[in-house]
Amino acid sequence: MKFTAQQIAGILEGEIIGNPNAEVYKLAKIEEGTEGSLTFLANPKYVNYIYTTNATIAIVNKSFQPEQPIKATLIKVEDAYQSFSKLLEYYNQIKLMKSGIEQPSVISEGVTHGSDLYLGSFSYIGQNVKIGNNVKIYPNCFIGDNVEIGDDCVFFAGVRIYSETVIGSRVTIHSGTIVGADGFGFAPQEDGSYKKVPQIGNVIIEDDVEIGSCATVDRATLGSTIIRTGVKLDNQIQVAHNVEIGAHTVIAAQTAIAGSTKIGKNCMIGGQVGIVGHITIGNGVKIQAQSGVGKSLKDGETVQGTPAFGYGDFSKSYVHFKNLPKIVREIEDIKKNNIK
Repeated sequence: MKFTAQQIAGILEGEIIGNPNAEVYKLAKIEEGTEGSLTFLANPKYVNYIYTTNATIAIVNKSFQPEQPIKATLIKVEDAYQSFSKLLEYYNQIKLMKSGIEQPSVISEGVTHGSDLYLGSFSYIGQNVKIGNNVKIYPNCFIGDNVEIGDDCVFFAGVRIYSETVIGSRVTIHSGTIVGADGFGFAPQEDGSYKKVPQIGNVIIEDDVEIGSCATVDRATLGSTIIRTGVKLDNQIQVAHNVEIGAHTVIAAQTAIAGSTKIGKNCMIGGQVGIVGHITIGNGVKIQAQSGVGKSLKDGETVQGTPAFGYGDFSKSYVHFKNLPKIVREIEDIKKNNIK
């Protein structure tokens, strides 16, 4: 897909300096620009690259005044960074602008859907599924029975949505993620074996949620596992049965949350965090990467470590920990001197 400088300037309301018919078909960082690519200059630290880049078109701030000849056609805008972001969003919308039902695919009895459905090949829609408007379901997806999906959702290739799941509007789920699989519920028996406890709840995902690739959100044993409005989950995250994640909380990759834990709104949780079950994490909590949380946390706390404790105390303790070999030697020297 090609765009001219004239078309791009029209989208961004920018001023063209150079060839309005210059064409681009790809995006590039300014230091890696090649023929046919579009780039931008926002950070003054990269200004030298504007004179050497081989990009065909560059978006720059209106305040930029070249000091040397520039090969690229320039598009001047109020804010180059925001304009480039706007262009990325526009490009992404065009790229995702698919519609129609590809074959082979299966739409079971009782399914209803709104306008502009895209269903990729080799996908399966179970019985009595309700799908809103402008939903994009890419190839090799599975949607189980009685699932409800709101408007403007995107499920990339290989997503699995188990039965009874309820999904709001503007939800994006990336490839390989599984929503609604059984929670990890097993009851120990007298003979030492474990008997599976039926998991008959569901998962509820509210509006404006994004879930990365290869994440897993388990259905509740009873009731619902709930992902509230605006939550953002990174790749490879485990959300166990009956967990609730509050609105606009963000969680980085490889974090695991055990069953029935409640996480508040506007929390920030780093990568590789482990959180035990049946505790409550307050609103606005920050948990640093690789922490192990074994108890409830109050609103606004910032913690680190395993077991996790106050971030300030952790930082002070870590200084002493790094110096521990030196401290031990000093103690041993004191003991020797005392013995003498």
